[in-house]
Amino acid sequence: MTLHAPSRRELLLASGVLFAWAHLPREARAEGRDPRLLVVVLRGALDGLATVAPVGDPDWVRLRGDKAFNLDGAMPALSLDNFFALNPAMPNLHRMYKAGQASIVHAVASPYRERSHFDGQDVLESGLTKPGASDTGWLNRALASLQSAGRVSDKEAFAVGPVTPLIVRGPAPVLSWTPPKLPPATDDTLMRLLDLYRHTDSALARALEERVDLAAIARAGGMDMSPHKPGSPRPQGPGAAVRAYFTEAAGTAAKFMARDDGPRVGALAFDGWDTHQDEGAANGRLAALLGALDGALGAVESGMGSAWKETAVAVITEFGRTARINGTEGTDHGTATVALLAGGAIKGGRVIADWPGLSEAALYQNRDLKPTADLRAILKGVLRDHLRIDERALASNVFPGSAAVRPTNGLVTAA
Repeated sequence: MTLHAPSRRELLLASGVLFAWAHLPREARAEGRDPRLLVVVLRGALDGLATVAPVGDPDWVRLRGDKAFNLDGAMPALSLDNFFALNPAMPNLHRMYKAGQASIVHAVASPYRERSHFDGQDVLESGLTKPGASDTGWLNRALASLQSAGRVSDKEAFAVGPVTPLIVRGPAPVLSWTPPKLPPATDDTLMRLLDLYRHTDSALARALEERVDLAAIARAGGMDMSPHKPGSPRPQGPGAAVRAYFTEAAGTAAKFMARDDGPRVGALAFDGWDTHQDEGAANGRLAALLGALDGALGAVESGMGSAWKETAVAVITEFGRTARINGTEGTDHGTATVALLAGGAIKGGRVIADWPGLSEAALYQNRDLKPTADLRAILKGVLRDHLRIDERALASNVFPGSAAVRPTNGLVTAA
């Protein structure tokens, strides 16, 4: 029999959805709340300036020339306030922003100051200040801190994909699952396997039980986790396949998280944001990716239903891109970028920025948007005020060595 080795593209498309199956903290129950948190990691480094353009900065057009978004012209940006405007590919995020359910943090960065994707992603997902310093992720440690305090059940975390990403590795148990290419096993087969493993491998039996539980939830919720069906119509148009995948992954995550018996914390990882050439912020590759991300945010809102009002979504990336367009109509690895917050639990309608400016003297190392906000402060603010994670645990366990980085106040409505 010939085995097919999965391509890089297949692995990337299979590695999207993670669920941390943690029930809500006791503090939230006492408050009559049922908070959800979804973290979306954009791998490849997002061009924050092309996503949220500083149209009020006098040096903006000088830097980007005819690639600089403005509020008029053939492709006008979506106005946010009197200084910033959103990429026109993101009408869902713009609608949420205007409804007070989305905020944008600009000129933000992790502690990482080099330009390696691997190291930048390591720091982003580990929550530490240096790459390679930990084999655990900050989201897993956040869940572990809740469990150790007796604030959540000991239900396992759940990951969908061939490899469990760093952000959810750690002391809180994680169960991984990859969407099958073959038809799933029947319930009878699963029950026979469960009976066998309960006597021979209790850890594997527990993992299989979780898989059966998930499948039951999926069926009850009308969710289809299967790959594309032969003979069914495929999405058409530029970026349509990426948009369809982003939307399906995010929508499925939301449907699980919206259920009474579903997870309350999860994550998604979307690849493809490394735009060294032909970036196409207005009508090319980046525009298609941002449109796909916008569709994913809309799918989360729709899939959450009434739970949207208690949902916070954080969209983060390893670093930004250069302030100037390069010779191949793209952007290279940079420093500061944007973080996006959305959801009914977000105190929105704001661009949060200590704007550093885009003059030659203001650029970081004469090439990048200068970071003025620490991403850890944003994440700490959401974790503390939305999930009620203790501030001391955030500084010592979740983001070790970050005692000087104070949580940002007022990001969520329940604070």
